[in-house]
Amino acid sequence: MTKDYVVATIRPWNLAAFARHAPTLPGRWHLVHAPEELEGLLAGGLRPRYVFFPHWSWKVPERIFQTYECVGFHMTDLPYGRGGSPLQNLIVRGCGTTRLTALRIEAGLDAGPIYAQCDLSLAGRAQEIYERAAERVYELIGLIVHTEPQARPQKGEVVVFTRRTPEEGRLPEADDLRALYDHIRMLDAEGYPHAFLDHGPWRIEFVEAEVGGDVLHARVSITRRTQG
Repeated sequence: MTKDYVVATIRPWNLAAFARHAPTLPGRWHLVHAPEELEGLLAGGLRPRYVFFPHWSWKVPERIFQTYECVGFHMTDLPYGRGGSPLQNLIVRGCGTTRLTALRIEAGLDAGPIYAQCDLSLAGRAQEIYERAAERVYELIGLIVHTEPQARPQKGEVVVFTRRTPEEGRLPEADDLRALYDHIRMLDAEGYPHAFLDHGPWRIEFVEAEVGGDVLHARVSITRRTQG
């Protein structure tokens, strides 16, 4: 019997990864981009074996995760790093690698049992890391689809991350070039507020940072700040 699977995601790197990998996996695959699309698909009678949520920006309703086996992906070695902005919080803490975790979505934030994990490098711009993570997500999806593993409870000390705000993108008064580089690169992804400084009525944003010797190079854009 052919099984159905749903992937709910919005970021361009996840959409591209779906297009590359879904045709190589068994079963029928359905892609949704918004909560109302997911609700409509499920209300129409689809009974998916799994619903996968790579980089989803909305809370999954309880009626969905209690009815279907829903799998989320988190960029930390859970239970370390539950909560928001995992990539940025890891880089701020000086981490160079992490574990990408596939977990069952339950009521507690990032607290569900774990299906599988894999290593993930945190080198490069945020855009590059997210694209790398999107590829690794499909390694985990493939493993889950083929083996249907039993999710196991999280073990260890719980460490909760706080979601960062756009204002925290302001370039810090650091005396270390590497800290400035990390701050710029961890925010350097499509659709994310970039690192910035304000000067009078102007906002100066920084992307594509590189460190060479004692010099940090970055591409800069200057726009008039929005008042209000």
